[in-house]
Amino acid sequence: MSKIAKRPTVRMPSVKEDKTITTAARNDPDAQPLTPTQLKAMVPLKSLRGRPKSENKKQLVSVRYSPEVLAFFKSTGDGWQSRMDSVLRHYVASHSSGT
Repeated sequence: MSKIAKRPTVRMPSVKEDKTITTAARNDPDAQPLTPTQLKAMVPLKSLRGRPKSENKKQLVSVRYSPEVLAFFKSTGDGWQSRMDSVLRHYVASHSSGT
């Protein structure tokens, strides 16, 4: 049986309490408000996470390969898909120069 957690009630401060809190925060030298320049320089954390965007975008396709080809490349360890791409690029380069 699942337990239903009781959410704590959130009590908003009164106008007087809010003014007191704001005054105390402004008088705290370690908690000064951000300047407009600092606010403009901020970026969402979501945009900083993950892998950097590649300039050489690859396309997602669905391809069927023979079991022997897949077994060979997978046996070479992590990065086998990149190695397979490299082999295909080399083939394209060597066969398109005479066109």
